[in-house]
Amino acid sequence: MSLLFRWTFCLLICSVAPIVAAARPNILLVLADDLGYSDLGCYGSEIATPHLDALAAGGLRFTQFYNTGRCWPTRGSLLTGYYAQQIRRDQVPGVPSGSRGTRPAWAPLLPALLQPAGYRSYHSGKWHIDSMPIACGFDRSYCLKDQGRFFNPLVHYEDDVKLPAVPKGTSFYGTTAIADHAIASLQQHAKEHPDAPFFQYLAFTAPHFPLHALPEDIAKYRDRYRSGWEQIRAERFAKQQQLGFPAVALSDVERTLGPPYPFPKAMETLGDGEVNLPLAWEALNDEQRAFQANKMEVHAAMIDRIDQELGRVLDQIRSMDAFEETLILFLSDNGASAEIMVRADGHDPQADPGSADSYLCLGPGWSTVSNTPFRRHKTWVHEGGIATPLIVHWPEGGIADRGTLRHTPGHVIDVAATLLELAEVEPSPTSRDSATPSPPGKSLLPLFSQDQSLDRECLWWSHEGNRGLRQGDLKVVAAGKAGAWELYNLADDRSEQHDLADRQPADLKRLVALWESKNREFSKTARQPQ
Repeated sequence: MSLLFRWTFCLLICSVAPIVAAARPNILLVLADDLGYSDLGCYGSEIATPHLDALAAGGLRFTQFYNTGRCWPTRGSLLTGYYAQQIRRDQVPGVPSGSRGTRPAWAPLLPALLQPAGYRSYHSGKWHIDSMPIACGFDRSYCLKDQGRFFNPLVHYEDDVKLPAVPKGTSFYGTTAIADHAIASLQQHAKEHPDAPFFQYLAFTAPHFPLHALPEDIAKYRDRYRSGWEQIRAERFAKQQQLGFPAVALSDVERTLGPPYPFPKAMETLGDGEVNLPLAWEALNDEQRAFQANKMEVHAAMIDRIDQELGRVLDQIRSMDAFEETLILFLSDNGASAEIMVRADGHDPQADPGSADSYLCLGPGWSTVSNTPFRRHKTWVHEGGIATPLIVHWPEGGIADRGTLRHTPGHVIDVAATLLELAEVEPSPTSRDSATPSPPGKSLLPLFSQDQSLDRECLWWSHEGNRGLRQGDLKVVAAGKAGAWELYNLADDRSEQHDLADRQPADLKRLVALWESKNREFSKTARQPQ
């Protein structure tokens, strides 16, 4: 147990009264960081995720759910129900926006909206939104702002108050500390607020780089990845088909596409074992193959640990007799990352992979595997960058055909609308004026009973010049500000292998015009006064 939270557990370790069933469901919203579409066992992976697999078996898996392609826009959209550009949490020309942008007053976060319905709200983990959690309506928070150190964070907060830095050499590990805080918050909730529903936002920082994992977790995957990324990707693709995922083609590996940002000095620091392209495994030398296999062992260990710690949180909810009436959602903020860099405390080439003195990134070879069967990676808005697993579990929620798949497209903007409908509260403050836009998200509740279309005009993406829009089964997408628009029919080409731009110019023109119209609309919204 983390020393930082020992005092909390000492206060709460006494017997905890069960929660009295509430009319409104409890909510556990779990967000992973840089987890790829195929990184869970129930989405095709070889990684051990038994608790998540069990949630999927007792609930639903969505096959066409989307994020924004990057961490901070996704988090802003997830907790408000707006596109990130609308609320200044992604770049809008001429407006203070992006990762440092401040939301307008008319876009509060979910805790402020849930509070009138009697919810107590708790945040544990990564933040990456403007302001701070307690200031935004959470009742308790552990905010881990140091993304670069899983074993010794320098910047973290409890209830918006900065905590001392954690020195190297302690038992602290970020994923465990985040779960510790969630458990402590839920114990306190059960003791002090047994009649109130809870909203627990559990935001793991894993498996985001640096690849830091506990030795015992890494040991589980020793030598598992020596067969190489082509073999592991083929195994994942085959498993997806066995699990009943929609039949799609396995996308071609883009051998000349590397990280989205160049860090040549990092390549020097990391040494001859690192490669910044998804080259054929057989083209690598022995040192490179060993280095790359070691990296994936650590990535797998980080995901394994997420599942273990989530299991402890689920056990806490069960101990409160609250599991049956708790809605659980699990998803990722973007696709797996092709980035390669060295930050924080740097990288010691002599350190054990995954230890505090190492600084490794997954890179494009393994990111291509994690995003199976799709193209590209985090920051791009091709399917590999924006497709997320979504697991929904709610025993008392009337979910039909448990253990099955839902294929209706959805987006992180839909989560707030879903939770607010469940809580029986308005999706935005009743005091908002007529100039305030309605949130674009749609409630997912109809999909809990059966797969059916949601009445929406389109889904829209924009990040660092990467652009995309989906209307029905047609999607236009472009890579970078100078990139040409591509057109795909995702009904039979979800892996984006056959560009229809030249064959269907009318559709291309229509969808590009709609993207531009939405871009103007959202930019205008961002420029509105507070």
